[in-house]
Amino acid sequence: MAISRRSFVLGTGAALTGAALAPPVLRAPSAFAVENQPSWLADSVLYQIYPQSFADTDGSGIGDLRGIIEHLDHLQWLGVGAIWVNPVFPSPFTDASYDISDYVGVHPRYGTEEDVVRLVEESRRRGIRVLFDLVAGHSSDQHPWFQHSLRDDNDDRYIWAAPEQLPDDGTLPDEFVASPGPRQGAFYKNYYATQPALNYGYARTNPDEPWRQPVDAEGPRRNRAAMREVMDHWLELGISGFRCDLAATLVKDDPGWTETGKLWGEMREWLDRNHPDAVLISEWGDPAVSVPAGFDADFFLPVNGPGDGAPWKSLWRDDPYFGADGTGSAKIFAEAFAEATKKIGSGGHIMVPTANHDSANRLNDGVRTPEELPAAYAFLLTWPTVPALYYGEEIGMRMIRGLPDVEGSSGRQRNRTPMQWDSGPNAGFSSAPADQLYIPVDPDPNRPTVEQQRADEGSLLHFIRRLLALRERNPELGTRSDVRVFHDGYPLTYLRGDRFLVTVNPRRDEATVTVPDGRVSRARSVEDSGVRVDGEAITVPGFGYAILDLNN
Repeated sequence: MAISRRSFVLGTGAALTGAALAPPVLRAPSAFAVENQPSWLADSVLYQIYPQSFADTDGSGIGDLRGIIEHLDHLQWLGVGAIWVNPVFPSPFTDASYDISDYVGVHPRYGTEEDVVRLVEESRRRGIRVLFDLVAGHSSDQHPWFQHSLRDDNDDRYIWAAPEQLPDDGTLPDEFVASPGPRQGAFYKNYYATQPALNYGYARTNPDEPWRQPVDAEGPRRNRAAMREVMDHWLELGISGFRCDLAATLVKDDPGWTETGKLWGEMREWLDRNHPDAVLISEWGDPAVSVPAGFDADFFLPVNGPGDGAPWKSLWRDDPYFGADGTGSAKIFAEAFAEATKKIGSGGHIMVPTANHDSANRLNDGVRTPEELPAAYAFLLTWPTVPALYYGEEIGMRMIRGLPDVEGSSGRQRNRTPMQWDSGPNAGFSSAPADQLYIPVDPDPNRPTVEQQRADEGSLLHFIRRLLALRERNPELGTRSDVRVFHDGYPLTYLRGDRFLVTVNPRRDEATVTVPDGRVSRARSVEDSGVRVDGEAITVPGFGYAILDLNN
C-alpha cells in the first residue's frame, strides 16, 4: 500500500489521556516524488465563480467575464491561487450553461474569447490560475453535433435506440427521450431532456438493448477525440485545467467504473504528453476511485461516493457535526478521509467544499448562523485538503429559499444569488434595475458585503484571509503534512505536522479535551476564540476554535 503524505490515525471518539498515547502517525518518505501531480495544485486555494452571479459590467443584470477581471484584486488579497469558472459557453440555457451548444465558443452575454485571454493574463499576473468546466457527458440538443445526428441514422455520436429496438407498447426505456425528428426512435438523456448524452459506450452489452455500443466503437472513439480537441483549444489559450462535470457517468452500466477509469486515464496520459501542467478535478464524489483513474483531485460531495455522500453530509447536513445542538460526529468524515487517502497514495487530493452552485448548500443556510461559521473555517482551512471556496462564502452569504426558478435551476438558485460587494444598489453586483437581475439580491438590509468586512478586522473575511496566509506560510498546515486526530467528538482536535494543534467546537455548549502532549501547556496561540488551557486540558467555548503552535 502506498503511504500518503497526508496519512493519519483516527482518535477513539473520546478524549485521550496521558496514559493513552496516540498511535504513531504514518509518514511520507523523506524523498517524496509525486508522479503526474502538478505541483501548483497541492499548494493552491480554489475559488469557484458562478459567472452570471459574480459581477455585471454592462448593466445587463447578468455577470460577465469582465466582472471577474475587475475583482481579481479581491481574490489576490484573499489568497486565492486558482478560480474555477462555471460554463461561459454558448447555450440555450435550459440548464444554466450546462447545456452547451458550442464547446469552443463564448456566449455573448459573458463576453468574448478575447475576454477569456485577458482573464487568463490578468489572473496570472496576480498568481492566479483559471480552470473551466469540461461538460463531457452531454451537449445541448441545439449543438450542431446533435442536429446532425437528428438527420443521419448512422450518426452514433449520441446513444440512439431505433424504432424496432423499442417496446411495441410505445413506452421508452429509462432516461430515453422520443426523437423530435426527423430521425425516428429515441435518445438517451443526461438530466434534462434537452441534454442528450454523448456516446462513450457501455461497459456491458446486452442483446435485449442493442443500442449499447462497446467503448471502442466508432462513436465513443470520436467523442473521446472531440473532448481532447476541446481541452486543447482552451489550454492553448492559457486555461490551466478543468473541473469535469459528471465525470463518473460517461461510460454507461460500468460496475466499479472500470471502463470510465480507463477513459479518464487515457485523457490523463494525453494531457501529460501535451499539457503537463494542466489539472483535472472531478465531480465524482469518490476520491478513492476517481483520483487513481487520473484526476488530480476530487470533491467529497452530498451525493455519490461512500454512503451516497455521507462524509460531506455528516459534516454539514444530516445530523451534522457542525451543528449547534452538538449531536453529530466527525468520525464518519474522518474515517472516510483516512480510507480514501490510503487508496489515493501520492496521486492527488481530496477537496471538501462548504457549498457550490449545485446541491451543496451555503454554510449560512438558515439553520446554521453566522456566529457558527468561524469554527467551520478553522477546520476547513487547517485540514489536509486543497481548500475549495464558493463565491460569497468568505463573507458568509446566505442561502435563500423561495426564489424564482432561473434557467432550469430547480431549487439550486438558493445558492446562486448575486455576489454582495458593497452597500450600493444591488449590493454592487449590477447597475441594472433590480427586477432585471439574473437572480434577486439577498433582500436583508443587513446582508454582509465585501466592503463592510474589508473595513472590519474582526470579520469573517479577514479571519479566512488570515487562515489562508497562515497555511501558505506553514507547510505543516498544507496537503504535504501529516494529521493525527486525537478526538473526533466535541471538540474535534487534531495535530498537523507535529506542530499545530487545532481544536474546533461547533456546538453552542463549551467542550473540553485532554491532549497527551506536554507541549500543550506552553503552546502559543495563533488563532483562538477564548480557549482555556489547563495543563493538557483544553476547554473550548461554544462555536469556538483554536490553532496552537506547540513549537513556540
